[in-house]
Amino acid sequence: MARLVCNLAWFFLACGFAFGQASPGSVDHEWRSYGHDPGGMRFSRLSQIDRANVQKLQRVWTYHTGETNWSSFSGPQHIQSFETTPLMVDGVVYFTTPASRAIALDAETGKEIWIFDPFSGASGKLRSLQNRGVAYWEGNSPAACGGERGKLDKRIFFVALNGRLFALDPLTGKPCKGFGNKGAVNLREGVADRPEARYEVTSPPAIYKDLVILGAGLQEIPSKGPSGAIRAFDVQTGKLVWRFDTVPQPGQVGHDTWEGEGWKDRSGTNVWTIMSVDVERGMIFLPLGSPSYDFYGADRKGQNLFGNSLVTLDAATGKLLWYYQMVHHDLWDYDLPAPPNLVTVHREGREIPAVAQVTKMGFVFVFDRLTGKPLFPIEERPVRQSQLPGEASWPTQPFPIKPPPLVRTSVTREDITTVTPESRQYCLETFGSILPGGIFNPWGLELSLEMPGTLGGATWSGTSFDPSLGYLFVNANEVGAVGAMKPQPAGSAEAYVWGSQWGTYARFWDADHYPCQKPPWGTLNAVDLNTGEIAWKVPLGVVDELEAKGIPRTGVPSLGGSIATAGGLVFIAGTNDSRFRAFDSETGKELWVTRLEANGHATPMTFWGKKSHKQFVVIAAGGSGLFGTEDKPEKASDALDAFALPDK
Repeated sequence: MARLVCNLAWFFLACGFAFGQASPGSVDHEWRSYGHDPGGMRFSRLSQIDRANVQKLQRVWTYHTGETNWSSFSGPQHIQSFETTPLMVDGVVYFTTPASRAIALDAETGKEIWIFDPFSGASGKLRSLQNRGVAYWEGNSPAACGGERGKLDKRIFFVALNGRLFALDPLTGKPCKGFGNKGAVNLREGVADRPEARYEVTSPPAIYKDLVILGAGLQEIPSKGPSGAIRAFDVQTGKLVWRFDTVPQPGQVGHDTWEGEGWKDRSGTNVWTIMSVDVERGMIFLPLGSPSYDFYGADRKGQNLFGNSLVTLDAATGKLLWYYQMVHHDLWDYDLPAPPNLVTVHREGREIPAVAQVTKMGFVFVFDRLTGKPLFPIEERPVRQSQLPGEASWPTQPFPIKPPPLVRTSVTREDITTVTPESRQYCLETFGSILPGGIFNPWGLELSLEMPGTLGGATWSGTSFDPSLGYLFVNANEVGAVGAMKPQPAGSAEAYVWGSQWGTYARFWDADHYPCQKPPWGTLNAVDLNTGEIAWKVPLGVVDELEAKGIPRTGVPSLGGSIATAGGLVFIAGTNDSRFRAFDSETGKELWVTRLEANGHATPMTFWGKKSHKQFVVIAAGGSGLFGTEDKPEKASDALDAFALPDK
């Protein structure tokens, strides 16, 4: 059950009962936060593009970042994905690239205004990794970022791959001199002081009043290393304001869920994805990942709070308000990967401020935002226990009764694909001996199957929400994981490491990367949060080679989320078929589709052009995502594409 750790009488008095999610200063025809509003609904009230005319959409501009020569960068190509979701403020689009550059464009023409490169002048190969965007802040300040006094201060925040948080002038792209050290704060200080330690911020920070709040991506192995602490910094000075320890220290709530010294120097348990903010109530919602090492927890016995938990803090102070753990003692890399979606649920004539959290397991958890009380029942069910030496898996795991799982949580021989004889033969010969497979099966010394796997269910793609329908839109992957635990030599950092002969992250698919279970392999789902039922579910994406053979609508895996609009539409790319689509939000009918330069592994955004009087929809088409492999990478591109209706 959720744990409420605040004084509710004080909380209600201080925060009030307003239900809106947009901050008072937001402008709905712009896109000022990653999720449009700070609470991450990804809903725009723009309706010029609607069900009747969306088929007329056409590309109006494309901007190329120039980052296609991957030989100039270190690291594998399949993790150098262009995953940015741009912001649009005051007629300017702001976004980031895998090489940690921040770029500003004229929103209606795509013309370049400025580029900020934190590694300008550096020699040798540069590291490259996905970066999902920037954050925007505006407010009063003794001296604005540009140096002018008496004017509204505006700043763009983003984090480079070396862990530096930059505050930039939106007009020029130059660092704000009064912020940190010459415009940057070294985030590694105090949490990742050793230079070889992995510490990277791939998601935009959260903004609350005069605070910029961040988590980070950390190592998954070894288990000991940098801290996943959440920190808030002053937006004008860069000074640390508060810190929340995601692995509770002695005397803190949750410390007793770690046996012995399992908490000490524990890495992971971090927020690498996007956080959401209830501005009016002063709450920030943290989707926590798993403790390190992800697949073996003999040195961290216990429930392991706040790993795999939705944690809610007082955004001004970092004080813990409530939490709910969705995986106990994680052994499957079931991070909470997606931004919590702050929505309003209607029940028995009442409006309930709620938070919806999707997971890699394909589950949807829905809570009262104020108290953490589940709005639909959740059962603790017994699960299989680990037989691996030293391991002590948790005896139960939480299963929501409603909404139902969005993906399969088990696979038997009867579920094996029949799309082609070759695929069926490969899957049966390769994986037949390890069937059946399913959720929360503990890894052992023999090869086994987990369904869904590490990139199954809902991913960082997250959700969008249409408040008029009460529908939560989720793209989900039907992808399993295959592996076993391998004993390591004496003296190794971990006694066992997970993997297989097909690589560290082996998927349940054939030689052509067709999943081994029957389609659909990827779906777009509309969940009615008022009832907990699935309103509609449709296959998302196609396999061109199979369509040519007369096998349509298999659905495909996707990375990159959706947005919803008042025009009755859901826009989404993400799929491994280089398409961008629009669906009818009420029925799930596909209304429009176009091809992109590469897979659009990103979440789109939409805005209103004041000069052209047009609604624009923008998507990054970069390909090169995690569903590629070293020997079979996805096609890479560097395109940011904008679409609009033609002139009348």
